[in-house]
Amino acid sequence: MLTNSHVYIAAIVFILTYAFIISEKINRTAVALLGAAIMLGLKVISQEYAFESIDFNTIGLLIGMMIIITITKRTGVFQYIAIKSAKLAKGDPWKIILSFSIITAISSALLDNVTTVLLLAPVTLVITDTLNLNPIPFLLPEILSANIGGTATLIGDPPNIMIGSATGLGFLDFLFNLGPVVIVILSVVILILKLIYGKELIVDEEHKKRIMNFDEYKAIKDHSLLKKSLIVLGFTIIGFALHQVFEFESATVALIGASTLLVLSKINPEEVLIELEWTTIFFFAGLFILVGALEEVGIIETIAEKVVFITKGNLFLTTLMIIWVSAIASAFIDNIPFVATMIPLIKSIGSMSNINTTPLWWALALGACLGGNGSLVGASANVIVAGMLEKTKYKLTFIDFIKIGFPIMIVSVLISTIYLIVFYI
Repeated sequence: MLTNSHVYIAAIVFILTYAFIISEKINRTAVALLGAAIMLGLKVISQEYAFESIDFNTIGLLIGMMIIITITKRTGVFQYIAIKSAKLAKGDPWKIILSFSIITAISSALLDNVTTVLLLAPVTLVITDTLNLNPIPFLLPEILSANIGGTATLIGDPPNIMIGSATGLGFLDFLFNLGPVVIVILSVVILILKLIYGKELIVDEEHKKRIMNFDEYKAIKDHSLLKKSLIVLGFTIIGFALHQVFEFESATVALIGASTLLVLSKINPEEVLIELEWTTIFFFAGLFILVGALEEVGIIETIAEKVVFITKGNLFLTTLMIIWVSAIASAFIDNIPFVATMIPLIKSIGSMSNINTTPLWWALALGACLGGNGSLVGASANVIVAGMLEKTKYKLTFIDFIKIGFPIMIVSVLISTIYLIVFYI
């Protein structure tokens, strides 16, 4: 039987866990699992309810896509695309930035933003080294484009995966509702970046010729595996587009594609599975249990009541609150735990105020995903690229990032807000 002490314990454990995740002084997965274990150990939540709290559709979708991407990246296809694009740009710096930004945005929408920058950033460093240019004006647009592009689809960014799984919104729902505004945002951001970097990147003809001497075909390491990977990836994306029609969960589609490619590739599954981001998977599991504990003791419902009281159940005010709070919060803290907490909150708001929650889900997705561009710690892709640069003579500092990223994030969220008001409120 739950008591008031369980409510206080749940709140304290959750806040402390969140604080340690934000501080990054201890591994975030270890902290999330410890917080979940404490909730279980102090009987705030039963083991049965804890496991029910874990969204296995989200977990399955992540694992399935990780397997497909892990196998596909062995072919070298992403490096091929990057080199080919640089050659088509004839070594012109701004054209390379433009093409890489578009490639990154599209790849992030169809794969995920972290994987995309992991694959493209090393090639970008080779190209900028060949051109004898500072890589930051190339990598920063890639980061921004990755976070923007990932906003457009169900599988592009973990917050969208979580929202889709919790609400039943499918791949086409995300694409049709968020795709148009993402295209507008990306176009505006590219124009801003053109104003910032367009005139300062000058390269002599000799360095441009070096780019033209690259052989993109050498990047392809396994032609047979490439064909198999592209066929499976294509059918998987089609599966995402049609999964609601055939009444399949998105995780089912991803796992069918992953298992099929595992068999067709003839790669030892152990080699593939060992490369998956298991720390991310268990981080999600710990978070789901933590948030499940808050639901169990009634804290989520209490917060929802406060929000409804402040906004008077007004859809316009509630939507504005969610998109801007999500964006600002996600700029400085991990958007995954934030969204994990917001999902049950929005559900409670909907049940209490009887308002249409669909605009609230789009507000959460836009705010949480675009907010990642607000600071260096706002998204995993940002941190990964900064880490790569630390191995070079160039550094991407927190201040350098926020000078460009935060204003662009504000512009992006402002465009999103206008879009939501015009089409949904």
